[in-house]
Amino acid sequence: MIKTILVVCVGNICRSAVGERLLAAALSGNQPPIGVASAGLAAVTGNPADPTATEVAAAHGVSLEGHVARQFNSVLGRSSDLILVMEPAHKARIVSMSPELTGKLMLFDQWSGATGIQDPYRRSREFHEQTYLKLEAAAASWAEKLVPGVSRA
Repeated sequence: MIKTILVVCVGNICRSAVGERLLAAALSGNQPPIGVASAGLAAVTGNPADPTATEVAAAHGVSLEGHVARQFNSVLGRSSDLILVMEPAHKARIVSMSPELTGKLMLFDQWSGATGIQDPYRRSREFHEQTYLKLEAAAASWAEKLVPGVSRA
């Protein structure tokens, strides 16, 4: 049974920050609750979410308020039941750091394309918007896989 999910990207200020909030919202009514957190492989530790990512998420009704970037490490990985990464290269990096985590690793867009979600950091607002829509679809797909048949708002 999945009780905790860790969403991982590079800086933990764009993709994984938004993905964490979207997935947590999609799973919010689940009982027992499924905890969702995020981290970065090269986190901008202690920083809030990226301003453009924050604006785009807010335009869709998702708040990134209170997000603080943190660094991924093996302890975080081991304490999570499922680790969702944004790109195939992230999986490879985590496996090289902590081979024992291999069986917990999947792509965030595993059920909505499985091609990876590109980093919008320092890209246009339009690119952030496209990224948001991919994250939203992926979060909804994961929620359906984790809790089949539960209606999503």
